[in-house]
Amino acid sequence: MKIPTAKGADLSRRDFLRSGAAVASLTLAPGVTLMAFGGSQAHAAADAGKRWGLLIDANKCAADCSACVTACSDENGWKGAGNPETDAQWIRKITLKNKATGRETTLPMMCQHCEAPPCVDVCPTGASFKREDGIVLVDKHTCIGCRYCMMACPFKARSFVHEPTVNQKSHAPRGQGTVESCTLCVHRVDKGIAPACVEACAATGHDAIIFGDLKDPDSDISKRLAQFPSLALRPDLDLDPGVRYTNL
Repeated sequence: MKIPTAKGADLSRRDFLRSGAAVASLTLAPGVTLMAFGGSQAHAAADAGKRWGLLIDANKCAADCSACVTACSDENGWKGAGNPETDAQWIRKITLKNKATGRETTLPMMCQHCEAPPCVDVCPTGASFKREDGIVLVDKHTCIGCRYCMMACPFKARSFVHEPTVNQKSHAPRGQGTVESCTLCVHRVDKGIAPACVEACAATGHDAIIFGDLKDPDSDISKRLAQFPSLALRPDLDLDPGVRYTNL
């Protein structure tokens, strides 16, 4: 399979699964209040008895649909400026192409919320952290913009905020000079509401994204995983992602 990049080049499916991200220069964040993702506050809201995750059915993901991306942007207040090299991308649509058959498959790509997240391992300040319920976040107060986490993430799931932030959402703080990624809409999850991408996908009638508790055998996501084959990206790294894919 080949994946077209923003520059039109093609990557093989194997290269995609093994790809990393680049390191860039450091700019400190401006004086904006970024309390929502403070480590102690976020940890306190987590339930250690749960592990939140997503199951994405590539067969149900329509190539011409970007409802999940739009919903995430609207919900969390990020928006691209038209520069694929520097734009924030909490979630993005990618296309896989089978070189032998020509069959193309589209799917959403976001932070995989790994059980053993490499972004957390390399963070020098502890800004990258994993809650007890499996959600991986960035504490904007302690993020120094070193971008080690971007280099460590094999899924290119993190973005550096290059431009001044506008239209801030109180539940999704951002800051120029910090790193950010999909939060699994933690502010919604803590209120018992599904992430915005899941809700938007269901509204289109595609129902390609299922959200739920991976630790609960009676949850819809656990039942689907038990019934149908699925895969995690980069299984060779033993990261145990909370995001699984089927029909790839």
